[in-house]
Amino acid sequence: MKSLLYLLVGIFFGIVLYKSEAASWFRIYEMFQFDAFHMYGIIGSALVLGVVFTQWVKKSGAKSFFGEKITIVPKEKGVARYAIGGVLFGLGWALAGACPGPMYVLFGAGYWAIIVVIFGALLGALVYGLLKSKLPH
Repeated sequence: MKSLLYLLVGIFFGIVLYKSEAASWFRIYEMFQFDAFHMYGIIGSALVLGVVFTQWVKKSGAKSFFGEKITIVPKEKGVARYAIGGVLFGLGWALAGACPGPMYVLFGAGYWAIIVVIFGALLGALVYGLLKSKLPH
């Protein structure tokens, strides 16, 4: 039952990304060129909703749809790791024209060339997984 709900939420999320043009290479290009507010509006809305929802969960002791208590674990402090990760993520996003969520949306929409990007992202995740224990904390 959980898997079906996750699948339906994922399909809905993919449709929203596609219809809002958040998966559009042209919209992403406009964003990185500072030519349009469209993507900044989407990202800003998601950020505000995420902060509000996270604070609500922390204060209310909310439970999931399945009755499980939701716990939010604090992240480790440290600027360098997030700065380096953010720069690498941003460079990949700018070069590929898609971040992880929209990559699969584009694949589902029939843009077959995105398979190269998905392969690169999976390879990068594999390399990180292999090197994670050797990286400084």
